[in-house]
Amino acid sequence: MDNTQEQQVVSMPRIGDPAPEFKAVTTQGEINFPSDYKGSWVILFSHPADFTPVCTSEFMTFASMEDKFAEANCKLVGLSVDGLYSHIAWLRTIKEKIEYRGMKDVEVNFPLIEDITMNVAKAYGMIQPNEDTTKAVRAVFFIDPMGIIRTIIYYPLSLGRNFDELYRVIIALKTADEFGVATPADWRAGDDVIISPAGSCGAAKDRMEGNDSNVDECKDWFFCTKKLDKDMVLNKVLKK
Repeated sequence: MDNTQEQQVVSMPRIGDPAPEFKAVTTQGEINFPSDYKGSWVILFSHPADFTPVCTSEFMTFASMEDKFAEANCKLVGLSVDGLYSHIAWLRTIKEKIEYRGMKDVEVNFPLIEDITMNVAKAYGMIQPNEDTTKAVRAVFFIDPMGIIRTIIYYPLSLGRNFDELYRVIIALKTADEFGVATPADWRAGDDVIISPAGSCGAAKDRMEGNDSNVDECKDWFFCTKKLDKDMVLNKVLKK
């Protein structure tokens, strides 16, 4: 097989895997990942390049929401394959010159990784050759306090991310962990949650007859829900 027919294999970690370890220079100093973040949730995300408009809009949005993520014990770490000085110049430009959707004078305080070798991007499968061989796609890794990858979301270069969804994912993951439940489509804190299907005929019968105290409503034996008060959920999952 000649070189034109060879397919480049790009590895990427999977949900449930430990987050690949690395040491990196960032705009906030050197970090050891994920060990420096043990005890906190982390969103590790990549962007294609500095001084590009979609990435600029995303960084301004992330920076404006940093305190909101922090309340959920979630830290932000960005990455692109640009160098440190490019990062610094770009972030200064964002603060001094860019206004977007009412956001201005935005200062990015979370670390932005220098990855000119693409070592970190390759370890996380952020380089997708059929999209671009020299830029990272818009990858998002949600990593829990034990350093385990819990959710992965990938976007192409042209598509800016939905930041309400990124925040929703953190709250939903923490709610599932805290209460031992699952969250249905479009779930928000305060909505009903899903209880795991009954594991036996007897349990299914109890649920359908209203004899399971852990269930509030069953549409059928496999589709049962429970109400969780919004304030109770947020009091449990924020600052934890």
